[in-house]
Order: sequence, then structure tokens, then C-alpha cells
Amino acid sequence: MFLNANTKAEAARAELAAHYDLEPSEAAMRATAAQYDIVKDVIPEPDWMGFAPYVREINRLKKEKDAVVLAHNYMTPEIFHGVADVAGDSLQLAIEATKVRQQTIIQCGVHFMAETSKILNPQKTVLIPDSRAGCSLASSITAADIAKMRADYPGAQVVSYVNTTAAVKAASDICCTSSNALAIVEAQPGDTVIMTPDGYLAQNIAAQSTKRVVYWEGACIVHEQFTAEELRAFREGYPGVAIIAHPECPPEVVAEADFTGSTAGMIQWVKTNRPEKVVMVTECSMSDNVAAETPDVDFVRPCNICPHMKRISLENILWSLHSGTEEVTVPEELLAPARRAVERMIEVTNS
Repeated sequence: MFLNANTKAEAARAELAAHYDLEPSEAAMRATAAQYDIVKDVIPEPDWMGFAPYVREINRLKKEKDAVVLAHNYMTPEIFHGVADVAGDSLQLAIEATKVRQQTIIQCGVHFMAETSKILNPQKTVLIPDSRAGCSLASSITAADIAKMRADYPGAQVVSYVNTTAAVKAASDICCTSSNALAIVEAQPGDTVIMTPDGYLAQNIAAQSTKRVVYWEGACIVHEQFTAEELRAFREGYPGVAIIAHPECPPEVVAEADFTGSTAGMIQWVKTNRPEKVVMVTECSMSDNVAAETPDVDFVRPCNICPHMKRISLENILWSLHSGTEEVTVPEELLAPARRAVERMIEVTNS
């Protein structure tokens, strides 16, 4: 019998309720007190009462199932601070994925991140709580597009953002993230480098690089929405505010910022500089996650939400652990070339 998405979700919810005590309770609050202490300034207590049973059961089930939760910086605070064993940007997660001892990886992020973990850990089981969690960048380019760019620029090395499918990684020479893109580009032989798929990141790197950078014109649906006029309005409305931006933003937005860096770089900048007021020009949840750790900083939030990241919830993380779904696989013929591109990135970064 065919079941639609809503019916499947209802069935999963009923099965979880039959196996776990998911009703708000003082016992669940006590069991998750350490996690709530971190997020109490960004999550009201009544909301945490609803989260606490899931946080308790997920953290218990991880040990039972020999599982580890990897979470991107864009996860919501109850996930980021409540159940993540490793949290970070794409580079950090790629590196940490090579170190995990557990047999099962729960990838709290978008699908290409789960693929990257599988590429680096082909012998492990990699689960994503919702396989519909995609990425506008990853879907903007194919391996055939890479081949066309190679034909247009013979001999140029292809540097592809980690925000790509396994097939695109396999068709590339090396991967990069926003935190190491400049170093990766500079390390390539030749005068011309092809960057895919984020056109804004490529333009921002080209402005700093000694190389000629040609690029694919993809964009992140979160970062492409920000405008320079919006940032100037924040400066006028909040005198003295510090503005820090992700390099996936348009160049004119980056030009208005006081600092530009990867999500990990932005987090470190706030923790180090402790501005009185700050605007983090990136996805919404990251401001909440950093605010939980820096209560002395006033976060002014221009809120652009990634609908794909928000598909991941405590409920479907628990379901993923309980049911062993949804498993992420990578075709055998793509594993070696894709892994080579990612490992080359890590090697250049570490050197």
C-alpha cells in the first residue's frame, strides 16, 4: 500500500511513542540539565520541556547503537548543543569524519555532507535523518558540467566546493571549503583555476588570489539573498555594530563587512573579539548557537533560513537511530576519485 509522507511521519511518530517516553517531564529536564544550561538564554524553558525527552533518548540510544552525531553549524540549538558529538563547518566535519570510532554516523546537515562522510568512511553506516535535505549549490552542477568546463579551459585544475555531490567531487581534482578555498586555489599548478559551483565564493577568492579564477555560477539560497543596502541599514540602525559575513555572499556584501570567513571562522571571530553588538550574515541558527556560548554579545539577526537544514529535527534524529534509516550510499565507482579529491583538500589544509 502506498503511504504518503504525512502518513509515514505519523506512523513513525506513533512507533517512537510506543518505544520511548517522549512526554515532557521533570525527569527528562533533570537528565538534560547540562545541555539546557548552555542554551537557556536562547531556548525558553517551556520549549526545552518538549525537547528534553528527545535529547535524553537520543543521547542514550547513541551509546546503545554505537553511533555518533555530526552536526553542521546551521543546526538548531537543541540539536547543536543538545545531541551533537561533533559540530562544525564543512571542513571540520570532513576532518572529524575520518576520526570517528563508532560504526554508525548520524549526519545532521544536508545530503552532500552525509555523502562526504560515506566517502571518507565507506565501511561505516551513514544515516541522514531526512534525505530530502538538499542544497541549492549541490544541485546546481553535474559531472557533465565539470567536463564542459575542462574542455573550455584545457589544463586548468578543478577546485570544487565540498557543497557538491559525490559525482561532482569525483570529477574534480580537489575539493575546498570556504575556510581553505584561497589556500587550495593558490596551491594549484598553472595560471588558471576552475572553481565550482559557488560563483560568489569564487569571485571573493579571485579578488585575493594570484590566479585567474573562472567559475560556475551557482549560489547558496541563504547567502545570495543578503544585500549591501541591508548591511548599511543595520549600521545606521545599530551604531557601532560589527558585521561579519560568509564568503558565499555577493562581493558587494562582503565589501560592507568588517570580517569575512567560514562559519567556523565567524564563530571564532565573535568568541575572540567579543563585540558589543554583531550581525552574522549567514544562516539564522548559527547566531543562536553562538549566542548560547557568548551571552555578553548582543546578536542582531538578519534572518535567512535554510529550508534544507531545517528538515533535520530531534524527532527524525531519534527515528533515524531507532529505525536505521535513511542510509546514504555512494556508487562504488565514485568512492575512490571522490575520496581522493576530499583527502587532497585535507592534506593541503593540514600542510
